[in-house]
Amino acid sequence: MPQSEKEIARHWFALYTKPRQEFKAVSQISSLSIEVYLPTMLKEKKWSDRKKKIEVPVFPGYLFIFADEYERIHSMQQTSIVRTICFNGKPSAIPDCQIENLKKILAEKPEVFVTDKIEVGTKVMITEGPFKNVTGIVTEHKKGEKHLAVSIDLLRRSVLVRIDNEGIIKIVET
Repeated sequence: MPQSEKEIARHWFALYTKPRQEFKAVSQISSLSIEVYLPTMLKEKKWSDRKKKIEVPVFPGYLFIFADEYERIHSMQQTSIVRTICFNGKPSAIPDCQIENLKKILAEKPEVFVTDKIEVGTKVMITEGPFKNVTGIVTEHKKGEKHLAVSIDLLRRSVLVRIDNEGIIKIVET
């Protein structure tokens, strides 16, 4: 008997990892042939004798998988994974557009800022340039500088990217 379409549907899920084991978790889940996404950024690390740019997770302790229910459960059995992020006791799927926007923003390797909460603002879409078709909320991080906030609502986290004051944006109706 074939599985129903609902049973084989894939969604993005956020998984919580053990501390500082995000890269190990990616390796473990990738070996299962499950699509995994760990957003990273370069950060300058200072030691007493040198400075070096290292790749660090944008959201420490979290990674994302694109999986069906069976694959999600199988991912949970990996030693570096603690749990799936749930809402009301059920695994919460993250909208595809939020992950795609995050991928587009981070593909350009911009200087990014991560914030726990953003002020409610105007939802916009960039219409030109490297961030074309990215939707987010315009907010002010430092006086006079505009930033685009791309949010992962489930985690209550946003990635802020500096945009030019002349940035071409279109207001999106919600």
